[in-house]
Amino acid sequence: MSAAPTLQSFIAGRWLGQHGAQALRSALDGHVLAYSHEERPDFAEAVDFARARGLAALMAMDFQQRAARLKALALYLAERKEQLYALSHHSGATRADSWIDIEGGNATLFSYAGIGSRELPSGNLVHEGPAIPLGKQGHFAGSHILVPRAGVAVHINAFNFPIWGMLEKFAPTFLAGMPCIVKPATSTSYLTEAVVRLMNASGLLPEGSLQLVIGSTGDLLDRLQGQDVVTFTGSADTAAKLRVTPNLVRNSVPFTAEADSLNCAILGPDVTPDSEEFDLYIKEVVREMTTKAGQKCTAIRRAIVPARHIDAVATRLRERLAKVVVGDPSLDGVRMGALASHDQQHDVAERVRSLLQSCDQLFGASDGFAPRGEGVAEGAFFAPTLLQARDPHAEGGAHDIEAFGPVSTLMAYDDLDEALALAARGKGSLVATLVTADRSVAAKAIPVAAAWHGRLLVLDSEAAKESTGHGSPLPQLKHGGPGRAGGGEELGGLRAVKHYLQRAAVQGSPSMLSAVTGEYVRGGEVIETEVHPFRRYFEQLRIGESLLTHRRTVTEADLVNFGCLSGDHFYMHFDEIAAKQSQFGKRIAHGYFVLSAAAGLFVSPGAGPVLANYGLDTLRFINPVGIGDTIQARLTCKRKIDQGKTSPLGQPQGVVAWDVEVTNQLGELVASYDILTLVLKQP
Repeated sequence: MSAAPTLQSFIAGRWLGQHGAQALRSALDGHVLAYSHEERPDFAEAVDFARARGLAALMAMDFQQRAARLKALALYLAERKEQLYALSHHSGATRADSWIDIEGGNATLFSYAGIGSRELPSGNLVHEGPAIPLGKQGHFAGSHILVPRAGVAVHINAFNFPIWGMLEKFAPTFLAGMPCIVKPATSTSYLTEAVVRLMNASGLLPEGSLQLVIGSTGDLLDRLQGQDVVTFTGSADTAAKLRVTPNLVRNSVPFTAEADSLNCAILGPDVTPDSEEFDLYIKEVVREMTTKAGQKCTAIRRAIVPARHIDAVATRLRERLAKVVVGDPSLDGVRMGALASHDQQHDVAERVRSLLQSCDQLFGASDGFAPRGEGVAEGAFFAPTLLQARDPHAEGGAHDIEAFGPVSTLMAYDDLDEALALAARGKGSLVATLVTADRSVAAKAIPVAAAWHGRLLVLDSEAAKESTGHGSPLPQLKHGGPGRAGGGEELGGLRAVKHYLQRAAVQGSPSMLSAVTGEYVRGGEVIETEVHPFRRYFEQLRIGESLLTHRRTVTEADLVNFGCLSGDHFYMHFDEIAAKQSQFGKRIAHGYFVLSAAAGLFVSPGAGPVLANYGLDTLRFINPVGIGDTIQARLTCKRKIDQGKTSPLGQPQGVVAWDVEVTNQLGELVASYDILTLVLKQP
């Protein structure tokens, strides 16, 4: 073997692999970068280690602590990103391509750190409230909880984004408290190995929370159980094979696939060649053809345009593609690099040959294709290739064949219904873009297209000022699509974390539900003391600690004064005749007066541990409050979240959510809400 290193798997806390096997070559000039290893991992040991050590280590932390660990890990990797850029160059990626993989992956860590901090509780149980009364007298209720699955997540990733693809799955899995076994595609696994080595060197990963497999998964999937999870990113054909692995089927192991798909971009019927939207369409198609050399699961494979403009679109695309400089990404001016491997180069070439049976080539290798740089003749370069379907409605062709490279096919349509029908012929995709300046076109098209595409971008001149583009999945939005696209979901904010949690329905008395969920459930036992809850520090407060206030009778002067102070002179508060003719039959108090009056009832006004009220959740006005009604409030500590944060003055603090019930003299609920406060910890 040459001096090229042998990549290693990270199994059961140690690095495995001394003897080289498959050569992994630079996409730029074909020289050997590294070898996969010959040794076979013991997957029984890997799974047992994840369950015994990884789970225990992750469960010793809570959601908030794991979120903080993700943030620290993201900061650590950000400081060392240039190591990854230097290596990513050999995958054929330009600096901009690598940015998506490296910094996009790191941004996902940051994003999920924030999601965990803001949206998840302390502890390892999520209460999906509110509880639902199941009896007439308030003694029996039900609710839902989410808890860690007590299993292992196996993530099988594609070659095109070896860093982002791993981190976008790792982040929500780690946050959910589930250990991961990651298997990257072998051809670019040198990048995944590099980032896993950095993650381990950080000292931030609990033991057993992340393992790495270089090479085959062997019998790994045969060792999984019902509490485990498998995710896959790659081809639709491979997803279909893995999905029916007998052991996965037998044990009902959740299998989530995100498969390459025939994504499309529709040029709206309202757009003309002299409009700004026309230019946006051309730029978007070319960008998706050339970014990462078209090796994106979200790339535009089908460009669907009005028949009357297809020649203009083809001309503008050819002109723009002719300006794209292909070659070694380290050279100035190079905009597109190589495909990730020679195998990929051969695969794309074969699929283009298949597409040419039903398409004409408008631009390709014969149009002056000459990659720049030394040794590029041995690289995996492929010319940007633009095709046009002879008959967009014909079976097969661009509706069925995906060339996973810088290849896109033009298709003509006569009206919007036909365009939407052509888009649906892809049998389900990750993303579709509609470029239009006409809101009525978008209003008609998007609800129809949504049945077939996982994400929809409506692009016009206004959105273009900040648009992240057709091909960019975002942590906050769902990534995945129906049918050919795999039928699964990734990302989507907190939705992704819930994929790795188990939902259970829980029934019992409100007091029991409070004990189980760690949140006060209405109707449950409350704790009343002589000390006002606002006088207690964060650690001193107990869930269920409550204050029943004194009463206040609402007067006409209250309505008049509040109306003058707020400027709200709505007729229901001031017009006696109109109010009597309303469904309430009388003048009623402002809802916001009721909130203000309730605050006056339960607030302890002196300086103390409660720093600020920063919002209300679940606010509802249930029954009207009229002149002469008497209101009373109950304030109860509902939930505590320790985010490990401090005030601007450096004082440690936590978040406390208070349940507020405002009732009238008949005991009827008139207002219901949660107040969110920042509360100091004990000095």
